Amino acid sequence: MHQEQHIHDATIIGGGPAGLFATFYGGMRGMDIHLIESLPDLGGQLTALYPEKYIYDVAGFPNVKAKTLVKQLEEQALAFDPDISLDTAVTHVEKLDDKLFQITTTKGLYFSKTVIITGGVGAFHPHRLPIENAIEYEGSHLHYSVSDIETFRNKRVLISGGGDSAVDWALTLQSVAREVTLVHRRDKFRAHEQSVEQLQASNITLFTPYVINSLSGENGELKQVTIGNKNSSEENSLDIDSLIVSHGFKSNLGPIQDWGIELQKKSIIVNSKMETNIDGIYAAGDITIHEGKVNLIALGFGEGPIAINHAKSYIDPKSRVQPKHSTSLF
Repeated sequence: MHQEQHIHDATIIGGGPAGLFATFYGGMRGMDIHLIESLPDLGGQLTALYPEKYIYDVAGFPNVKAKTLVKQLEEQALAFDPDISLDTAVTHVEKLDDKLFQITTTKGLYFSKTVIITGGVGAFHPHRLPIENAIEYEGSHLHYSVSDIETFRNKRVLISGGGDSAVDWALTLQSVAREVTLVHRRDKFRAHEQSVEQLQASNITLFTPYVINSLSGENGELKQVTIGNKNSSEENSLDIDSLIVSHGFKSNLGPIQDWGIELQKKSIIVNSKMETNIDGIYAAGDITIHEGKVNLIALGFGEGPIAINHAKSYIDPKSRVQPKHSTSLF
């Protein structure tokens, strides 16, 4: 049956930043690319979790909003007219022959000579606030991600968390919200040092080491949060309009775990060529692990072309792993 099907040179699984740039770069290498994304939109976590958040680890941009970066990456990825399947989850990848993979998805079967997995951290779900009545306010007054900062204009906003997302949101919203308060269960923040310095020099109210003990409101509207000091019995009641919980996300590799790919915890083990233990399957971006690995968008932009170049050489051993300069292609 596969002889009647179109066979792509490379199928990229995951439409986040690494997958989008790998799609573009595959076009530069003259490859027939198919990009598959399980979400309805491209951009991965940048679109689903923090489109309004500023990104600081992309070369050439002192700062760039996540949604702006995704828009630019989409435009770039579409330059060579790749096939793109959205709202399509890959359930299984099977190697049929040398240089031929069958990819089973929720929308049907596809075939490809190589596979490049750029699925970020896999499927992700927020660590929800462990308060019994929290669900009553989710989506209206309690948020696990921010899609539009205007939602918080002139509001009293409480943010819970101590990582980059929590600190970045606090810094971003201070110019929009009426007041911003940040609560963290530890005295030290896990965010980048420069961000923490900005936080401490700002007008944002800080409570450390504090946790949220209870939520209260009326008619479905969150009105008050009680926070408690982890080292004492001290409690404070804060009047708020909105609560952002930024406690991180749980990731799940899902069906990838059953494809025979060698894993280390929740990451795909790759070598310097971005090769997995299965010939013809590569991986790039946050989903990978290798010596010296650092999870940055900038690094994913580098790993994608490495995977593409070696996939190109795998399909056609006579092709160059080291391509021409991009200026010679346009």
